[in-house]
Amino acid sequence: MTGPAGAGGFAGPLLPPVVIAGIALIAAATLAGAFLALRGRGPREAWLGAAAGALLVIALLHLLPDAWSAAGAARIWPGIVPAAALSSFALSGLAARRGCACDSPGRRAGGGTVAALAVHRFLEGSALALAASITVTAALAVHALAEGVAAGTLLAGQSRRRVRGMLAVMCLSPAAGAIAAGSYRLPAAATPVLLALAAGILAQAAWLGLAAITRQPSGWRLAPHTAAVVLAAAAVTAMAVRAVG
Repeated sequence: MTGPAGAGGFAGPLLPPVVIAGIALIAAATLAGAFLALRGRGPREAWLGAAAGALLVIALLHLLPDAWSAAGAARIWPGIVPAAALSSFALSGLAARRGCACDSPGRRAGGGTVAALAVHRFLEGSALALAASITVTAALAVHALAEGVAAGTLLAGQSRRRVRGMLAVMCLSPAAGAIAAGSYRLPAAATPVLLALAAGILAQAAWLGLAAITRQPSGWRLAPHTAAVVLAAAAVTAMAVRAVG
């Protein structure tokens, strides 16, 4: 996520055209990624691997550094970032194990993961509005495609109504963040905590996804093609994160 408001930001109730176009592009990329995952073309392990690679990068290379920077800017104890992330990692894992009797850890983590992504995207929508930049818009769209793949994979097997509802939340949250950025700003101390909590949930989802495709008597081992998918998804998402800044 980009930094705080700059000269490119806006003030007032109306969003600039570049921000409106960016919100629409991010929503389209999200739905495209989810569609690819929900269509189920290709091995299920490949989709779970792609989701895990993307989610790990989002959590470890995007959300946690942003949370650490935000804690420094807000002049609060930096230790709150790893503490919040580890707490949400543990609690979301506990909820995933106890909340459902189904066999797929990816499915158990689906709702919480998409909720965390929605919080993350709310903050990205705020950044999009404050930056009002075509470059940031393009990078966030690539980022949204990976998030859509992750969400679609983790929601597979759930009811159509639930899938549509969760994807709608993911698509609308950037718009909500953009509107909020022009009318109300979150307290500085809240931002690092929200980012760290989301990072922990997404990291747990990636862990559960990897666990689902490495259940073998010999222990944790990724097939070569699945490992390649994990690395490719992580690389594409890392490039998007780097472009976002």
